[in-house]
Amino acid sequence: MRRAAVKALRTSYQCTFRGLRASRRGSPLPLLQSSKAASSGSPTAHYNPRLGTATARYLSSTGARDSSGTHHSSARPEPLRSSMYVRGAFVTLLSGLVAYGAWYNSGDSNNESPIASTTSVTTTATGAVPTRSVLVIGADELHTGTFVGDGPISKTTSDNERVVEMLSPEQATRKLRQYEQSVYVNRGQGVVRYDVSQLPSNDPIEDDHAEKIVEVPNKAQSSDPSDWMFWGVYDGHSGWTTSAKLRQALISFVARELNETYKSSPDLIPSAAAVESAIKTGFTRLDDEIVHQSVQRVLKSNNRLVAAEHLAPALSGSCALLSFYDSKAKLLRVACTGDSRAVLGRRSESGKWTATALSTDQTGSNPDEAARLRREHPGEEHVVRHGRVLGGLEPTRAFGDASYKWSRELSEKLREKFFGRSVSPLLKTPPYVTAEPVVTTTKIEPEKGDFVVMATDGLWEMLTNEEVVGLVGKWIESQAGSSSKSSGYFSFLQKGSKTALPVESSESEKNSGNKTPIRQRQWGATGTDPMERFVVQDKNVATHLVRNALGGKNQEQVSALLTLPSPFSRRYRDDLTVQVIFFGYDGPKTGEIVVNKEATAAALAAAAADGNRTGPVKPKL
Repeated sequence: MRRAAVKALRTSYQCTFRGLRASRRGSPLPLLQSSKAASSGSPTAHYNPRLGTATARYLSSTGARDSSGTHHSSARPEPLRSSMYVRGAFVTLLSGLVAYGAWYNSGDSNNESPIASTTSVTTTATGAVPTRSVLVIGADELHTGTFVGDGPISKTTSDNERVVEMLSPEQATRKLRQYEQSVYVNRGQGVVRYDVSQLPSNDPIEDDHAEKIVEVPNKAQSSDPSDWMFWGVYDGHSGWTTSAKLRQALISFVARELNETYKSSPDLIPSAAAVESAIKTGFTRLDDEIVHQSVQRVLKSNNRLVAAEHLAPALSGSCALLSFYDSKAKLLRVACTGDSRAVLGRRSESGKWTATALSTDQTGSNPDEAARLRREHPGEEHVVRHGRVLGGLEPTRAFGDASYKWSRELSEKLREKFFGRSVSPLLKTPPYVTAEPVVTTTKIEPEKGDFVVMATDGLWEMLTNEEVVGLVGKWIESQAGSSSKSSGYFSFLQKGSKTALPVESSESEKNSGNKTPIRQRQWGATGTDPMERFVVQDKNVATHLVRNALGGKNQEQVSALLTLPSPFSRRYRDDLTVQVIFFGYDGPKTGEIVVNKEATAAALAAAAADGNRTGPVKPKL
């Protein structure tokens, strides 16, 4: 991305504006647009007390039942929906893994609500005159300033600059918190809480996410069960349909493979290699269903409506970052396909936190990935061109993106008969892109208060690993004097720097091969004192990270970036999805999963309270 600098102050429209220049790089257009009235199609499960079993069903955005009965993989799936809608249940259950168990699906839902307009009032000799902040959107610059008067603001100038009223700080905060979620995990299994936050840039958002917990019985009947915990973030591109498919199915595919692996091993303890293989198999089998099995169904049906439903997830694409925590072994496996990233925060003896990347960005700019592609496609000079696969796709591993996986003949046949994308003239020996993840294994130390941040690349374009870990550490410190429930969870961690980010610098992180933040250069934030940049004012730590990624204490910049409508916003920021998982043993051990209302958007908290269970339900045997 071309570097862009902050422009000097200038006067225009009888106002003083601060300029901010955008990158010229545009984002790819989605193949299909979703309806804003669409409802979610993610499968959830509900316990039937009469049958003593859990039955899967699909929920609409209003909670109405679309279909019921036991869900089978061969059944016709519910149409995919974009993620920005209330998906009904916040915490739901499913049984059946490792002989029996309870599956918790904490809500990955969202709800769109309008932002009210507010103005300040300036008193003059002639009476009260409203003074409003405005944002002027140019071809490659932003300008902010004030507008005095009560007339309409939203308009397009003769220079094709668009003038809109800028969000006030209060409105910006409401928008930041619109899709935040927080959950207390009172299961005594090494995880105490996780927070999630999303901020759209594309319309609809192309990111997605999912969180699930599986209760696993131990072989010895006298032993307490353990938990499998999953967290996933999915960064879609060229549309939202692939990431929606991953939200709907990826954890299920991986859990099924893990289930078979654990059941077939002595004492339910498989080897590390077997677990890694099971995770990879779950990824590649789902991608095969998306990219290849969908084609078979389409050709068999010879129907354009069927083609639209099944080919959309294949033609768009998505990165995937999935974490699997085995509470019995205290092992966290992180599977990465693409350029989303997971980072571990761990307290050192000095009292500061250390940042350790648990994944590596898989792009054409990564020397290892570029070398792999050249080995797999010998003699193809442009297999990696300008840091992109065949000069087009930046991630070297992804779900979907079938135009890099199908043969030229198949792509042209589908395009002629139904629809599709143009095939690169450089395509010779597909597939060039794989969904097979790179898996890392980390021993978690819950007693030390480890935490993990998982996020799509939109966050890592703005903040370094160390800044993210330091910001979470600073947020934890802020809980010391808090009267909130969370202060008890983090009480044993209340020490550290009161003036700077409590994080140690690491040379290995600087040479990790991961991308460095490009937005800091674009916004002119490089070299700014961290304590002048960052702020702590959110109850949800994921929202706290998003706020500081956008500008932190620079409220004018935060408001400007949140005011930008799609597609203009895509020039300055990507979709953002952030998960933060806190490990530990503090807190009550009731076995329940409880919505943290003070750090959850009101609409999502209300959906969770609408007759949905928050505790474990075990099926009758």
